[in-house]
Amino acid sequence: MPLYRTITVSPTTTAYIWKVEEPEGILSDGIVLTPYCQRRMDGMKSEAHRKAFLSIRHLLGEAGYEDSDLVYNDFGKPHLKDGNYISITHSHNFTGIIISSTDEVGIDIEKQREKILKIAYKFTPLEEYRTLANTEAIIRKLTIVWGAKESLYKIYAQRSLSFLKHIDVLDFAFDDARTVAEIRFKGQKSHYEIEFLEFEGFTCVYALKMMGG
Repeated sequence: MPLYRTITVSPTTTAYIWKVEEPEGILSDGIVLTPYCQRRMDGMKSEAHRKAFLSIRHLLGEAGYEDSDLVYNDFGKPHLKDGNYISITHSHNFTGIIISSTDEVGIDIEKQREKILKIAYKFTPLEEYRTLANTEAIIRKLTIVWGAKESLYKIYAQRSLSFLKHIDVLDFAFDDARTVAEIRFKGQKSHYEIEFLEFEGFTCVYALKMMGG
């Protein structure tokens, strides 16, 4: 089974990444879905979506959980019944989850693509990245920023939260593999640690709410 990577973020927080390579039949073996999740999967016309959905259940298993341990609130944000925090992501043939017993967490995996240059103005002040050496570096940096903001959006779970207006990601060097971010929303501020890694043309970003933040 292709568990691609396990990342020990802290003693209380772990991320798991899966590379989806198996046929759907193999992925479904041993997976028991709740009626709600079975209906969700039955409604997926794309085999790729069904395989991603099943692989996430394998990731839950790696963390000691099963599908029935997962519940969703009205916003669609996932929660674990034992009170631990969880976030889920998938992009093409990669899926990921992050689980923490102490911190609110968010995770996002994105494929690095040139089209992000066309939408960058919607989520970040592009002039911040004019100093980068080449287009590839700009795409990489913008993908990290987008992933950071997606991760934070998953934590905050407020539909009116604007990537451009309310979320600020501090600039960083690629070698840092981390930065910090701030959400300013409805008169309140909250602060987050951001960490990222790149693999096979993809970017994975995860966020944790900072203590006292």
